[in-house]
Amino acid sequence: MSSQNALQSDFCGTSQLLESNAGGELALVKRRRSASAARDTTVRFQQSAKRLLDIAVSSAGIVLLSPVLLVLWLAVRLDSPGPAIFRQQRVGKGEKLFTCLKFRTLYYNASDEVHRQAVKRLWAGERLSDDPNVPYKLTNDARITRVGRWLRCTSLDELPQLLNVLRGDMSIVGPRPAIPYELEYFKEWHHERHKVKPGITGIWQTSGRNRLNFEQMYELDIYYVRTWSVWEDVKLIGRTIPIVVRGIGAA
Repeated sequence: MSSQNALQSDFCGTSQLLESNAGGELALVKRRRSASAARDTTVRFQQSAKRLLDIAVSSAGIVLLSPVLLVLWLAVRLDSPGPAIFRQQRVGKGEKLFTCLKFRTLYYNASDEVHRQAVKRLWAGERLSDDPNVPYKLTNDARITRVGRWLRCTSLDELPQLLNVLRGDMSIVGPRPAIPYELEYFKEWHHERHKVKPGITGIWQTSGRNRLNFEQMYELDIYYVRTWSVWEDVKLIGRTIPIVVRGIGAA
């Protein structure tokens, strides 16, 4: 009898221990799920706020800058034959292609072979210019028109991308949209930059622009992807304005 009581006691003790462990594991799972749900809620809030910021800034920019956009459109049309707006396939979020808009800065139907070779040289670590301010930018490209050169120096050629932002293809802040053939040179970790929408401005545009090589630019892109917030976007927009006005690193 005493043996049976001992067995029952051991069994009850083991059952209580198992129940206690199971209860602890269940509580841990619940805490993890709660933390995950909180993170998901925060991410959704940040994404919604970022989209609202994009809509507000792009809408205001299009309305306020419409006279400037019209003047630039006329300048491009009068400077050389061809359309004022240049449309090009670029890589967006999730590596989906979209049509990126810019004011045309090259002569109409100019070959892209010069740029392809420049990209190849950049990935090989070569410099494209002897100018210390823009060592990784083509500065003597004969394809560029007179107005186009000025547009590039002021970054005004990218103003039509406000429409891309309003449509949802791009964001005001994010990694610059890559050209599809540039992906041929990507390392595995470079693809992480496509987890967010491409932007008109970003970290490397305010941290050296064309004084940075591809590796440095993409490192900054990945840093942005992993750490972005709406407040950081606002600060980057604020930092971009004086840089564009002064033309730092542009060509």
